[in-house]
Amino acid sequence: MGVAVKMAMLLAAGLGKRLRPITDSVPKPLVPVAGRTMLDRSLDIVEEAGIRRAVVNIHYLGDQVVAHCERRGHPDVMISDESDKILETGGGVVKALPMLGPEPFALLNADTFWYEWGRPNLPAMIERFDPKRMDILLMLCPLADTTGHPGGTDFFMDSDGRLRRATDKSHPDGLLYAGATIYNPTIFHGASAEPHSLNVYYDRAIADGRLFGHLMSDAHWFTVGTPDALPLAERKLAELGATSRD
Repeated sequence: MGVAVKMAMLLAAGLGKRLRPITDSVPKPLVPVAGRTMLDRSLDIVEEAGIRRAVVNIHYLGDQVVAHCERRGHPDVMISDESDKILETGGGVVKALPMLGPEPFALLNADTFWYEWGRPNLPAMIERFDPKRMDILLMLCPLADTTGHPGGTDFFMDSDGRLRRATDKSHPDGLLYAGATIYNPTIFHGASAEPHSLNVYYDRAIADGRLFGHLMSDAHWFTVGTPDALPLAERKLAELGATSRD
């Protein structure tokens, strides 16, 4: 159990429509939260996990994302350009596969992040990922450990860590997808770089008993989907004692 994850991908191509008017001139991943962009917060997590290379996909105001990544020293960032056509989450990953390589890789949302004060969660996920049993390992959290999420939960997890969809999204045992995943790239064999959702692969893995969850620990998860969510996130970070570099 445990693999050497050397690559990460950050999904940064979204339009950020719900965050307008903030995103009229700035792509959502570059919106600062308590003095640090959401993209940098996710890249910090990747860097601190010891992953030295990352792929960032771009579409809306992509030149700003490229320029921002060029100013950052680590990790080494490669760009997957979707300027001509946004490919959604699944198509974006498939397009980037030649850069990600044949080994398991990490995937993070560039417009959500988490603040942690205990053992880092991404290295714990990497250590736990077992390609013999798992196609996908998702980081999950209870709703109580989130700020800015307006909806319900996504999955139920059994005692072995296997996941199934949460049909009752208000059930107290439900867990929310927390924006980080480890993938075995073999599951994308034969897929095309056309617009589609990663949910396709979740459902296949559920059917095969190969979708697993990692419960986030000693951490709080943030999503900033609307302008009203921004001050909520900054207030919670201050409450947690986070600095601008955190």
